[in-house]
Amino acid sequence: VPPNCVVIPDDATRWQLNTFVVPTHYKPHVDSIMLPHGLIKDRVDKLAADIFTAYDFGSPNTPPLHMLVILKGAHEFFSDLHDALRRLLAAQETRQAPIGFDFVRVSSYSGSESSGNATVQVVGAKLDVLKGKNVLVIEDIIDTGHSMTRLIPMLRAQGALSVKTCTLLQKRTPKSNGLIGDFVGFSIPDHFVVGYGLDYNEAFRELIHICVMNEAGIQFYA
Repeated sequence: VPPNCVVIPDDATRWQLNTFVVPTHYKPHVDSIMLPHGLIKDRVDKLAADIFTAYDFGSPNTPPLHMLVILKGAHEFFSDLHDALRRLLAAQETRQAPIGFDFVRVSSYSGSESSGNATVQVVGAKLDVLKGKNVLVIEDIIDTGHSMTRLIPMLRAQGALSVKTCTLLQKRTPKSNGLIGDFVGFSIPDHFVVGYGLDYNEAFRELIHICVMNEAGIQFYA
């Protein structure tokens, strides 16, 4: 289990769909809500605070931080995390070390299963801009770890000062290769989850909560 994260136990009680706002067209296809939107937002604020401290933004000699966002699932997480970091920087009235970002496409899923054959494609960025910077990879979920295992060495080879990962979710699964994120929002059981940017064949991204899919949903959107 990653340190300093919120652990959702395997037998944790999940919220029923009628206790939060869930789009009607998705209700037949999800069993329950694992993480309500408000809980996610609060946890993202704490991750931003941890990142602020870890990268010592209050120091006048802090190197630039460059965030690489994994498309498409991490866009919602990144947006909230970036906003929280900007609020912290403004409130602390510190010298604001530059925070840049680019997007990296990593394909490792086929349907609901991580394929383990990740291919890395850079979208709208040149990796040579990472030289001399701290790099923070922003991911929605670390499942098997195969994607990150291939991406991290590529980024280190560009001369980055450091390469760390920040993931909203770390799944506890026997398929994991052992890679654990440096900043982790939630450690979750081995369920297929959707929402808050996470999709199943492009569906569910706009769902604001993180929900557990049921078999009917997997078959419907296959």
